Amino acid sequence: MGITALHAASSAMRAFDEKLNVVANNLANINTTGFKRSRVNFEDLLYQVHREPGIPNADNQPIPHGVVVGTGVKVSGTQLNFEPGTVDPTNKPLDWEIEGPGFFQVSTIQDGTRVTAFTRAGNFAENAQGNIVLGNSDGSVLEPPITIPTDALDVSVARNGEVRVRQQGSSTLSTVGQVQLARFVNPEGLKQIGRNLYVETDASGTPVTGNPQSDGLGAISQGNLEISNVDPVRELIDLITTQRAFELNSQSIQAADQSLQVISNLRR
Repeated sequence: MGITALHAASSAMRAFDEKLNVVANNLANINTTGFKRSRVNFEDLLYQVHREPGIPNADNQPIPHGVVVGTGVKVSGTQLNFEPGTVDPTNKPLDWEIEGPGFFQVSTIQDGTRVTAFTRAGNFAENAQGNIVLGNSDGSVLEPPITIPTDALDVSVARNGEVRVRQQGSSTLSTVGQVQLARFVNPEGLKQIGRNLYVETDASGTPVTGNPQSDGLGAISQGNLEISNVDPVRELIDLITTQRAFELNSQSIQAADQSLQVISNLRR
């Protein structure tokens, strides 16, 4: 029995160590634009059944309880939480927030191959060619591409994603592009690749693309950014409870070790 307790407690310590890593990453990204917190899900392991519940007793009546001993716990998965983050009003023309479902689409390099990635971060900028790019470490280009003319004085983005500019010598706005968003049947199945980006997987399904405010997609809010949805109070509570659970399971290991020492001494 002491061996089973050792395995159960050690599995718990491994699982809580993984949760600690996830909580620490949530807190580390508390100010990351468009970041979505993750939570850890656990599941119990196989059980040692010493006596099945419901087997008949001497009077041929089913006994109400069996003798079943668990062998521990493991992390079953980490689950993304896509609740909206707080809004930061920046009043910058290329800072865009998605009000509702959807992701911006950008072109990036993953494992040497150019792919379309998805993001909730809307901190965009212009590159040297005037293309609108994401303000991450590699300047991922917005898809479909939108180029701002060099003589543009003002940039306006409507809630439906239409991008218009006012150029020198003109008092009217001209359309230069259309922002398209993507949504997924299961956004929690997206793969995180860093740089505020996600890529599709078999679990997420293929993206459904369209203009903002159509086909279940959200609207664009210019001059605002969606910040992380990490709640620092909640994460700190998770951090404390995880640490305490880790310590309790270390105590279980010590107790199981002492029991095994007693058994070993009895044999002498």
